[in-house]
Amino acid sequence: MNRLPVLSFLRLPSFGLIGLCFFFNFSVLAQTPISLQGALDIAELGSPSIQRSLLNIEQYQHSLRAERASLKSRFSLTLDPFSFSNSRQFDDQFSQWFTNERLSSSGTFQVEQPILKTDGSIGLFNTFGWRNNKTEIANLGENSNKAFSNNVYIVINQPLFTYNRRQMALDELELNYENANLNYAIQRLTLEKTITSQFFDVYLAQLNLDISREELENTSKNFEIVKMKVEASLIAREELYQAELNFANAQLSVQDNELGLANAEELFKREIGMNLDEDIQLITALDATQVVVDLEKAIEYALKSRLELRQRQINIDKSLFEMERTKSMNEFRADLQLTLGIFGDNEDFGKVYDSPTSNPSVGLTLNIPIWDWGERKARIQSQEVSLKTQRLELKEDEKQIRMDIRRSYRSVQTQMPRIEIARKNVENAKRTYEINNERYINGDLSGIDLNQFQTQLSSKKIELARALINYKTQLLDLKILTLYDWETQEPVSLALPRE
Repeated sequence: MNRLPVLSFLRLPSFGLIGLCFFFNFSVLAQTPISLQGALDIAELGSPSIQRSLLNIEQYQHSLRAERASLKSRFSLTLDPFSFSNSRQFDDQFSQWFTNERLSSSGTFQVEQPILKTDGSIGLFNTFGWRNNKTEIANLGENSNKAFSNNVYIVINQPLFTYNRRQMALDELELNYENANLNYAIQRLTLEKTITSQFFDVYLAQLNLDISREELENTSKNFEIVKMKVEASLIAREELYQAELNFANAQLSVQDNELGLANAEELFKREIGMNLDEDIQLITALDATQVVVDLEKAIEYALKSRLELRQRQINIDKSLFEMERTKSMNEFRADLQLTLGIFGDNEDFGKVYDSPTSNPSVGLTLNIPIWDWGERKARIQSQEVSLKTQRLELKEDEKQIRMDIRRSYRSVQTQMPRIEIARKNVENAKRTYEINNERYINGDLSGIDLNQFQTQLSSKKIELARALINYKTQLLDLKILTLYDWETQEPVSLALPRE
C-alpha cells in the first residue's frame, strides 16, 4: 500500500482530504474481497499443511492398493531359449573320463494364488523343454538322447501353528490408511482454527486502521477549527501547538496501523496459500447471537466422534499386531509343502504323455525352539507394558476431552454478558466524546483532554470487536472439541477423501 509522509498532513487543505478519501476508496475497489468461508475454501487447495496431509493419504492409498493386488493370482513366464555346454569330467565311481555335450531350450509358465484366510499359497506350474544330450565315455563309446519333455504340477504351501502374516499386513495397511485420513481431517479442523484466528487478526488490523483514519479526520477538523480561532485571536496560540501535535500523532497512528495490517495480511495469505503480492479486503458481518449448548450432549457426542480417540485405538490395534510378531519369535512352527504332478518325455512332440510319470511329494518342516535364555518372554512383557501404557493414555484422553469441553462451555457462557457490556461502553464513550468535542469547539476544553476522550472511544471500539471475535473463536473451539456445530445444530461434516 502507498504510504503518505507525515509532514504532508500538517497543512492539509480541505481538497487534500477529498483526494485522500478518493485514494482510499479506489484502493478498496482494487482489492480482492475475501470472506472467512472463502479463505477456508482457498486454504483447502493452497495450504501447505493440507497438501502434505493429502500426499500422505495418497502414499498409503497406493501401498494399500498394491497389497490388495498382491492377493490376486500372479501370472509369469520364465524362458530359457538357448543353453549349450561341452564339458570334460571325471567319474569317481567308475574311474573314467567322459565328455558331455548338452543343448537345451525350456520355458516355465506359472500361476500363483495367495490364500488370505490361511496365509498359504497354491501354484500351478508347467515346464516344457527340449534337450539334446551326448555323452562320450572313454573306451565305452557314445550315448545320446534327444527328446521333448513336459512337467505339470501343483504346489501347495501352508504354514502351521503361527499367525497369519498376510492378513496382518493387510489389516495394518488399512489402519495406516484410516489414520492418514484421520490426520487429514484433524489438519482441516486445525487449519480452520488457524485461518479463523489469522482472519480476525487481519480484521482487527483493518479495524485499527479505520479507527485511526477516523481519528485523523476528526483531528484534522479540530486542527482547522483551532487554527481559525488562533488567527482570530479567540484562543491562545498554545492550543494550536497542541492541535498540531495531536494531528502528527494521528498521522503516525495511521502509518503504524498500515504497517501492522500489511504484516498481518502477509501471514494470512501465506497460511491459506495465496500470492503475497495480491491485495485483499476482508468481508465479515461481525455480530453475535446467543447460542444454546447442551453440555451433556456435547460430551457424549465428542466421546463418540473425536478423531483423536479413534487414532489412539488404532495405535492400540497396531500394538496388538506387534504383540503377535513378538510372540512369534522363537516359536514352534511347521511348514507343509505338497506337490502333485505328472511328467512326460518323448522324442516325438505329440507323444510326450504316452507314458506319463506321476511325481507327488510331501514335506513337513518343523521349527522347535529349545532355549532362548528368556528373550521371548522379556520381549512379550515389554510389549504388554506398552499396551497398558497406551490403554491408560486412551482413558486420560477421554478425561482431558471432558475437561476441555467443560472449560470451553463455561467460557462460552460468559461471553454474551461481556459483549453487552462492551457495547454499552462504546455507546457511553461515543456520547462522552461528542459532548466534549462540543466543549472543545467552544473553547471550554483543552486539546490534551479531547485527545484522551478520542483515545478512549477508539479503545472501546476495539474492545467490542475483540469481545465479538472472542465469542466466535470460543464457539469454534467448542465445535472442534465436540465435532458438532452448535450455531447450526448439526454434526460437523469431515468429508474424508477415499479411494
